[in-house]
Amino acid sequence: MSNHFAHGYALLIGVGTTAESRYSLPVTVKDVQALKTVLTDPNLCAYVDDSEHIRLLQNEQTTRSAILDGLTWLKEKVADKDATIVVFYSGHGCFDLSSQSYYLLQHDFNSTDIANTALSAQEFTQALRQIQAKRLWVVIDSCHAEGMATSKGELPADFIATALPKGVVDALKQGEGRAVFTSSRGNQVSWIRPDQTMSLYTYHLIEALRGAANQPGDSKVMLSNLINHLGKTVPESARTQHQAEQTPFFDTAMEDFPIAMLRGGKGLPSSTTVPDLQIMTDQQVVTPALARAKRALAILEEQAASFGIRIPVDLQIELEEKRRQVTELESRHQRTGLD
Repeated sequence: MSNHFAHGYALLIGVGTTAESRYSLPVTVKDVQALKTVLTDPNLCAYVDDSEHIRLLQNEQTTRSAILDGLTWLKEKVADKDATIVVFYSGHGCFDLSSQSYYLLQHDFNSTDIANTALSAQEFTQALRQIQAKRLWVVIDSCHAEGMATSKGELPADFIATALPKGVVDALKQGEGRAVFTSSRGNQVSWIRPDQTMSLYTYHLIEALRGAANQPGDSKVMLSNLINHLGKTVPESARTQHQAEQTPFFDTAMEDFPIAMLRGGKGLPSSTTVPDLQIMTDQQVVTPALARAKRALAILEEQAASFGIRIPVDLQIELEEKRRQVTELESRHQRTGLD
């Protein structure tokens, strides 16, 4: 098993076909199938390809109860103290302005009673909190440029299609070693590639999992590799292919951690031997965390500048929170004697 990422476990959810066909989104199934292929390829991410390590839910399988069952299944994997847990959701999501609640719209939701039939972010978050893994990576791609995101009058009054709100992300990331990625921000949509093979976001995510952002000597794909690659390529592709803005969002615990093997563990050639992963010192934690926070702040400031003086409220909040994070990390950086 040494040539596998043996402690990796993934729940991949591609809603695809919904009971109410107007909300169906076939590309989400293509996304999760492509992601499963790269995760389980022994020459790439090298997750173990069996029902104990990978669970794929698609189309009619993506019921509310099946998704919650899948999260319970992941909770049981925490018996493996070295577990890395992945939850990937691709489908529609919406926000209820009246109750200030967010919902993931799984296969069997009822559009006339979203509050009681869709999977609420609160319930989703509670289920994730039961997964006490040291490393948990959650990816939510829930504001697609097809289906209801571009249809007028498709949602009931007070419901709007939007990416995962910042407050929900904050709730999801509570705990040690947690990372939450969303494919877009606010009212931005998640675009599909012109060839219709998969979403633009998933395409670049798979590039990163194949090692696009790694360096010679690396043997694993790290969380930071994904952030660096997605943060650069997704906005570029959205502008080039769709003349639109799509800015991925990342919120992580300060420590970096491995997501997968790189090229089946062979990694990228190097003249030096890459040491085994060890417990990082405070210096090793703070320095890259500060660099990531500054990069994220630069992206946010660039986006804010494009709005001139009319910066959206959610973006203003993100900017202030990221500035506080940078300030706190800079202070910690100085206390550890790194300056």
